[in-house]
Amino acid sequence: MKKKISNSEIADVLEEIAKLLKAQDANLFRIRAYQNSAQSIRSAKNSLDRLIKENQINKVKDLPHVGEGIASTIAEYVNTGRISLLDRLKGEISPEDIFEQVPGIGEELAQRIARKTNIHSLEGLEQAAYDGRLKKISGFGKKRLQSVKMSLAGMLSQSAQKKAGERRAIESERKKPPVGLLLEVDEEYRRRAREGKLKKIAPRRFNPQGRAWLPIMHRERKGWVFTALYSNTSRAHELGKVKEWVVIYFEGKDTEGQCTVVTERTGSLKGKRVVRGREEECRDFYGSNASS
Repeated sequence: MKKKISNSEIADVLEEIAKLLKAQDANLFRIRAYQNSAQSIRSAKNSLDRLIKENQINKVKDLPHVGEGIASTIAEYVNTGRISLLDRLKGEISPEDIFEQVPGIGEELAQRIARKTNIHSLEGLEQAAYDGRLKKISGFGKKRLQSVKMSLAGMLSQSAQKKAGERRAIESERKKPPVGLLLEVDEEYRRRAREGKLKKIAPRRFNPQGRAWLPIMHRERKGWVFTALYSNTSRAHELGKVKEWVVIYFEGKDTEGQCTVVTERTGSLKGKRVVRGREEECRDFYGSNASS
């Protein structure tokens, strides 16, 4: 049985998120949202752990200052013992770390998934388990695949599973920031990082000296909240692409996700910055800009 998480522990972790956002010059309203929700949770009479495990997340959302986004963050913490946003703010998140949470997926297999796919979350891993992508990766036999599906069903909250289903069913581009907007964020991040104008964090991965070297940027544009930082994955280090690959996390109305922006090495987009997985849209974007 999973350890019960107290309301006080949940409030502590939300306050930690608020402190990190403040230290990284994030939007003041976003900082206050986490601070206010933490205060509300400390005074809540019902156990949020129990409400979430009983699939009563709506009662969590009904608390003062706790909306859809923060309720989902709390559910993630209760169900998995970690918060991807907190890991991201500390510069500690990597796909391999996320995959290793799943019973049946060890370090070697987690690295193989990260190398062979563009998956970054448990929800994405669940989707790949059902759409056939995991089956193509060495090490995934019928038994292991079924075991991973069952484990993911238990790890993902009802709310998260609903969102994952919506993402599988609705691949509408309106659910994602336009590539032009992502490329603007990428350009600003790389420029400000070069100029030394961004706060830096000290990720634990590949950083035995504990040096604060990884620039991080928070921005809000056109209804989207963005967090950008260089890729600190094992693959980026292995290929020497750490300061070329930029990971952008985004949150919008009823949706969130991430993408990686790279410099294309071949084809008609050679030399241009491209959102991985959305190359065709980038081609249209550059084409329309050239003709205007």
